[in-house]
Amino acid sequence: MRSRELCLLSMVAAGLSVFSFVVPASGQEDGAAPKAKAKGKATKSAPTPRTADGKVDFTGIWTPDRNFIYDIQDALKAGEKLPLQPWALKTAQERLSKDDPEALCLPTGVPRQAPYPWRIMQNKDMMFFLFEGNIHSYRQIFLDNPKHPADWNPNWYGHSSAKWEGDTLVIDTIGFNDRFWFDFAGHPHTEQLHVIERFRRPDFDHLEYDTTIDDTGAYTKPFTMYGKSTYAHDMELMEFICNENNKDIEHIVGKDPRNHYVDQGKNKQ
Repeated sequence: MRSRELCLLSMVAAGLSVFSFVVPASGQEDGAAPKAKAKGKATKSAPTPRTADGKVDFTGIWTPDRNFIYDIQDALKAGEKLPLQPWALKTAQERLSKDDPEALCLPTGVPRQAPYPWRIMQNKDMMFFLFEGNIHSYRQIFLDNPKHPADWNPNWYGHSSAKWEGDTLVIDTIGFNDRFWFDFAGHPHTEQLHVIERFRRPDFDHLEYDTTIDDTGAYTKPFTMYGKSTYAHDMELMEFICNENNKDIEHIVGKDPRNHYVDQGKNKQ
């Protein structure tokens, strides 16, 4: 397996941390899809893999979607805007990058992604999302559609219960704390947050998902985000411990310039 380059760049002039990874050319991973490339010709993805009981198998390492990292407004349908309540808009405008829990090596929460690859592991009863980024954490999803516990202690990833609708896996999650941000832009949420995700794998190399956010504490109505990831051939998760020798915070000032509030002149230093 060829190695890939992971880099963490501190951009003092821009006032943020920028994460990037270089994805190698597609190849064949042990037990994965066969190589299907010919020089000068377009390649065709292998069929959707399935488990022994015929369900879609989402297993694999996937690339992140930038719209679930920097500013979730970019994950909305064209022309739509986030239905923020006034206090939530004010909070997002005033939050500074140095205060982002993700920058402080805390979990990203749901549905935020880190700018690093992530792995799905799946069996008959459970699914796990393993995250390379930040604290090398994981999220667990119960596939037998259990009821959410009545006494769940609010946490970073909530309690996720899933069911199948044909080839679509529908994940229902509640029980969040209010500590994580939705993105680098600082969009907030409350403990009333309810997330419904719909995952599809139309072929071997592609993962599609739409995520509905319902939080009456911070937004005036539910809204839906749309994302996609590609299968990361010849790639393996690497150990990345954010809270070990973290030297980035001192270089983060102001707001991440890739979000809408900078364009609106709301950047407070």
